[in-house]
Parts: sequence; C-alpha cells; structure tokens
Amino acid sequence: MEAVKVRVQTQPGFARGLADGLPRFVKSEGALGLYKGLVPLWGRQIPYTMMKFTSFETIVELMYKHAIPTPKDQCNNTLQLGVSFAGGYVAGVFCAIVSHPADNLVSFLYSTSSSSSLKKTLDLLNRSPSLPLPSTDGVSAKRSFVIPAPSEPGKIEMYSPTFYAACTAGGILSCGLTHMSVTPLDLVKCNMQIDPAKYKSITSGFGVLLREQGVRGFFRGWVPTLLGYSAQGACKFGFYEFFKKYYSDIAGPEYAAKYKTLIYLAGSASAEVIADVALCPMEAVKVRVQTQPGFARGLADGLPRFVKSEGALGLYKGLVPLWGRQIPYTMMKFASFETIVELMYKHAIPTPKDQCSKTLQLGVSFAGGYVAGVFCAIVSHPADNLVSFLNNAKGATVGDAVKKLGVWGLFTRGLPLRIVMIGTLTGAQWGIYDAFKVFVGLPTTGGVAPAASPTSTELARM
Repeated sequence: MEAVKVRVQTQPGFARGLADGLPRFVKSEGALGLYKGLVPLWGRQIPYTMMKFTSFETIVELMYKHAIPTPKDQCNNTLQLGVSFAGGYVAGVFCAIVSHPADNLVSFLYSTSSSSSLKKTLDLLNRSPSLPLPSTDGVSAKRSFVIPAPSEPGKIEMYSPTFYAACTAGGILSCGLTHMSVTPLDLVKCNMQIDPAKYKSITSGFGVLLREQGVRGFFRGWVPTLLGYSAQGACKFGFYEFFKKYYSDIAGPEYAAKYKTLIYLAGSASAEVIADVALCPMEAVKVRVQTQPGFARGLADGLPRFVKSEGALGLYKGLVPLWGRQIPYTMMKFASFETIVELMYKHAIPTPKDQCSKTLQLGVSFAGGYVAGVFCAIVSHPADNLVSFLNNAKGATVGDAVKKLGVWGLFTRGLPLRIVMIGTLTGAQWGIYDAFKVFVGLPTTGGVAPAASPTSTELARM
C-alpha cells in the first residue's frame, strides 16, 4: 500500500488511486516491486516505533512523577488523556527525527521505477550538501556526506549593543506574530477558564463563539495581543541574552560551564520580570475584551473603558499572578530549550553544530522549542487560570479564584488545549527567533555553553 500510495502521490497522471494504481504498479515493477522499499521501511518504522513507545512511556512516567501533583489513579480521565496527548506529542518529535532519513529513502525508492532507482539514489546522495575533504597535495579530495557549516560572516559582533538590538527585534517577531496567530485558540481557552458551564470543551467552545459572535468573534482582542506580546517578546529575548552573558561573566568560565542550567534559569527569570511589566496592561484589556461580550470591540475603546472602570493601576492588578504564570513558564522555556538542544546536538545529531546546515539548526530549534513548550504549559497553568479569572471579574481576588475554581480546577481546567497551543507556540517562537538571528548573521541559540569571556569576534563564530 505504501508503494502504490507514494507512486500515486508523486507522479501525477500515473493513476487516480488504488484501483488502477495497484495493477499498473505490478505491471511496471512486478509483484516483488511492491516490496523493494521494505528494508528502508524497516529502517524507518522500527526506530520510529521503538522511540514512539519507549519515549512515550518514559515521558508519561516522568510527568506523573514530577509535574502532576496527584497519583495517576486519582486523576480524572480528562487529565489522564491530556497527559497521554502531551507525552505522545513530545515522543512524536523524537520519532520524526530518528526516522526521517529512512522516510526520505522510502519515498524516493517508491517514486521511481526499479530500472533507475539505484542510479537516482546515488544521484540523490551526490546532491546532498557536503564539504570537500582536505588532501595532502592541496587539491580537494572526493566529496563526503558531511553537512556543510553555515556561513557566519560576523556581521554583528556578539554581545555588542547591535547584537542585543537584533535579539530584541527577533523577540518582537517571534512572540507578537505567534500569539496573534493563535488568538482563536486563546479566546476559547480564556472562556473555558472563566465559564466552564457554557464552554464545556474545545469544539463546543468554538461552536458557541461562532453562533454568538460569528467568524469575526474568533479574532476579538488580536490588537492588544499583538502589541502586548510584541513588547513582552522584545524584553524577554533581549534581556535573556543580556542576563545570560551577565551572570556567566559573574560566575567565571569554570562555574558558568558547570552550572549553566542555573544561569539559564536566572537569566530567563530576570528577563521575564521586566517583560511582564510591558505585557500586563495589554493582557488585562485582552482578557476583558475576549471574555465579556459587549465590553469593547478592541484596544481603542477597551483600554480607556478599562481605565475608567478600574483606574490606571487596575491594568496591573494581575501583575503578580502574571509573574506567577510567566516566570516559571519562561524559566522552563529557556532552560529546557537550551538543555534539549544541547542533548540533541550531543546524542541525536551526528555532526557538530558548527558543521550543521542552517536548515538543520533551525529544525533543531523548532523541535527543542516544541518539547520545551509542553513542559511550559504544565508548570504555568495554575497561574494562567488565576490571571484569566482576575482580569475578567472586577474586584476579584486570588482567594475568590481558588474558592470558585478549586485547587484541582486551577491545575486542570483548560490544560489540554493550552498544551496544544503552547507547544505549537513555543516551537514556532524559537524557529522564528533563530531564523531571524541566522538572517542577520548570528548563530542559532543553544548547543554550546554560555560564554563567560569578554566579547570578541571569535565568540560570534562559535
């Protein structure tokens, strides 16, 4: 079936589907031709399935051991399904990585006739990016299958004011655009947290919004979302790079390398304290616009109406819960991302980072960001429920939220949707951020220990 499927998909005009595709394939290749990709298929599926089940079991066990405060047999079915989905999502990232080379081979073999498969396979390998091997007579030896190093022309000196400005710009793009793009999901999530009796599930939540507000209702609050998270992203990424370097210099080279995870945690926490001050006013208006139909159409009328109702300081009444949500979130986001990326370059990628292509480096950034995002959603979810509750109800307190939602509700209400949203969001953010860094001539994030030495052009080429 895989053989016929690939041929039908990759050769327009070969066949319309299985009914005419199968006999035509057998006539062209013979019955045994249906199995010519069996060995590469084993090469794809066996490592994939080993990774799929082993990593899933391990991740789920770790989540129940370290992230879920209640024993599994006391968790409700919704939470258990959420854990299964999160564990499966993370496992899927690793599955894709380990099985991808064989997947390319399977598709290639089944897309070509047997008479030209060997020649075209060799041609495919010869077209792979490679570096010439050095030779003793000064002439390049025959090509190897090593992925070429990215060009790092050193346009921007590492840890210079221009470097931090570039990181700030990358943060604006990565956070502002991604959060704006998931406004419909965020809208349903906020309403599920505030009114679970009305918004009982993801699908019913979308249905309620569509019936009551129409398609345009899905994008209510997109302007404060874009502005607020752009400001937050600027501070988050810009100050993270600054504090990571600052704390590394204080620790010195030896301790910076030895305690790099603590530096990631301290740098990200420091950056997020500043970033949330920039985000908080827009977050307050966004939640009020999204969860109270008729309050305002958007930022232009929502901000003055909010200030008139709550006072200017009311824009910051959710700051402490916002810190409670975002600081653990950001510490997990940066520390786990840096650790995952370092582990991927150490154990999963056979080539040193400085010899990997830019495309591969950006793929690692996206995968690392996706895995980090799942953990981010879990550790920050109780505070996310608090922020939504406080910004929705005038004069509400943390005690009111705990009394109405319950401790269990704080941890679980809206969690599966938020795992999907934050996993996608975080992976996309790291992908965009590192793509921008590559665009301006900087290396991608992670894979090396934080620098503790003074700025120099040599660091820009690491």
